[in-house]
Amino acid sequence: MQQQTDSDVLIVGAGPAGLSLAISLAQAGLRATVVEQQPATTLANPAPDGREIALTHPSADTLRRLGSWAALAPDEIGRIHGAQVHDGPVGQHAALALDATGSGREALGWIVPNHALRRSAYAVAAQLPGVHLITSAQVQRVAVTPGHAALDYTDADGATHTLQAPLLVAADSRFSATRRQLGIGAAMQDFGRTVIVCRMRHVLSSDGVAHECFGYERTLAVLPLPPDADGTPLCSVVVTAGTADAAALMALPAEAFAAQVQTQFQQRLGAMALEGERHAYPLVAVYARHFSGHRCALLGDAAVGMHPVTAHGYNLGLAGVERLTRVLVEARRTGRDIGDAAVLAAYARDHHRHAWPIYQGTNTVVRLFTDARPLPRLLRQAVLQGARRLPPLKAAIVAQLTGRTPGQPAWRPVLPMQPPAP
Repeated sequence: MQQQTDSDVLIVGAGPAGLSLAISLAQAGLRATVVEQQPATTLANPAPDGREIALTHPSADTLRRLGSWAALAPDEIGRIHGAQVHDGPVGQHAALALDATGSGREALGWIVPNHALRRSAYAVAAQLPGVHLITSAQVQRVAVTPGHAALDYTDADGATHTLQAPLLVAADSRFSATRRQLGIGAAMQDFGRTVIVCRMRHVLSSDGVAHECFGYERTLAVLPLPPDADGTPLCSVVVTAGTADAAALMALPAEAFAAQVQTQFQQRLGAMALEGERHAYPLVAVYARHFSGHRCALLGDAAVGMHPVTAHGYNLGLAGVERLTRVLVEARRTGRDIGDAAVLAAYARDHHRHAWPIYQGTNTVVRLFTDARPLPRLLRQAVLQGARRLPPLKAAIVAQLTGRTPGQPAWRPVLPMQPPAP
């Protein structure tokens, strides 16, 4: 059976990035169809996956504009008041400390569970008339022609359907099958390491400060979370380790695992205990060769899959939502074809200009701060101590997080679409 829609944009993937784009387009007057392999029940109530997402202020502004911020529960939104970067054993060297002083913000950023971001995005998208959600669908083929983009999928009953639209957007993970079918390659960096994420209870207050601890064998991040219902302090713990070491950590009893984290963090939060399950993810970074082509574009992890150490993955995805929406709205306003390669090249160019230095910088930081040889150790200390003594550098990092770069607004709202010019 063949089915065609009157959508303007087909989006493959109902993760937070894909759903946020659909909401953004619908609010601007464009119609979006989202095709997702998971069932609607899973999207409406996703299970916790251990990941906590650090959001910059520009990203929070985007979520407020979309309406998904209001769909979050108050206890799902935590504030990051400051951050400290440690080299080697915690406390051995002076840390690089960052806070929001001088930015006009009360905090550096926010932290929200990944499953809450997924749930809230779906809740908003599901009630918008301009968004058509197709769930429990297996995409079989995508293709672009001079006149349209096409997508074939099978539904839960095994029936095959075809969708057509002027533009197709791949937002289906860093290992995107859609990207591959579109003929767009990607550079992948397999770090040969595994990320373990979990929540932990602790005795002492974190004071809202996030810590990134670069050990020579393991990297430990401790991120502040809102307290539990009984007032007990909580944090998100992210351990990055070699594959064999990570497997051993996952096999430890909960008490032994907590003891190792507590020891690596030098008892700074007092006694710690595992809260819930541990989750492990392989660590692979991805950067697509192109972010767009004729009648196609990449978004979120399908475009750039980041190492989590600088917490920029989802922030880049939301920045892409803003850029792509703005380009498509302007094209429609001026009567241009939204699937034209020249139109989409403006999005790809701007997104690459923003993402490339962050991606390369993050990978450089990871390589430098996980190398245990003597020369890299000295260089790490030179970098951290230099950053501590250079207020402009610290101010630039804070500006990236708060969106308060002097003289250059980091975020602009997408205005409702205007009628095409005559």
